[in-house]
Amino acid sequence: MESSVGLNSHDNLDKQISQLMQCKPLSEQECPDTNYLFMGDYVDRGYYSVETVTLLVAIKARYPQRITILRGNHESRQVESEIFCLHGGLSPAIETLDNIRNFDRVQEVPHEGPMCDLLWSDPDDRCGWGISPRGAGYTFGQDISEQFNHKNSLKLIARAHQLVMEGFNWGHEQNVVTIFSAPNYCYRCGNMASILEVDDCKAHTFIQFEPAPRRGEPDVTRRTPEYFL
Repeated sequence: MESSVGLNSHDNLDKQISQLMQCKPLSEQECPDTNYLFMGDYVDRGYYSVETVTLLVAIKARYPQRITILRGNHESRQVESEIFCLHGGLSPAIETLDNIRNFDRVQEVPHEGPMCDLLWSDPDDRCGWGISPRGAGYTFGQDISEQFNHKNSLKLIARAHQLVMEGFNWGHEQNVVTIFSAPNYCYRCGNMASILEVDDCKAHTFIQFEPAPRRGEPDVTRRTPEYFL
């Protein structure tokens, strides 16, 4: 999938529907003129899985040409042939974007292989490929991201998948940026959230925001997990 510019990118909503509903750029006035890309992880941590996914699907149905919903932890999107957006990271089995275009995407995510890597891999300070502590995917260094961007004529890899306290974090000398759109993750991390906005001139800015006011906690039987993957 390829997109023109004029884009807002969101990541890791993780059932925080109050944040999604209060996101100003998603107002009725702005949606028809702006493209929105959601980069995975809409459920699992938080209280409102069904509500969050339902709202995203409803927005997609209302503005089918403006809303793109990527698959969390395999889907990817290229913005104006310069920004490569995906949920996780790179794979040693993938050298070009054509490799990804040739995937059979209508399948369950495997436990290993390039599709798994795109959802689970993370950038790292160490060069080269490394074993991921997550147990899936790989870590990849600045040399890997620079080589991938150069070979595919890209300027930036925009990805999600990791909590960053300011809502966004540059890495690999601005070859990679991590975007996180769930403020106060799991209702306890105290982090900011952000949206990446790309305008018609391909300039990008980050819109940061804090948690929306909570209206009390629902009655749930499942406790928040003690771990983060």
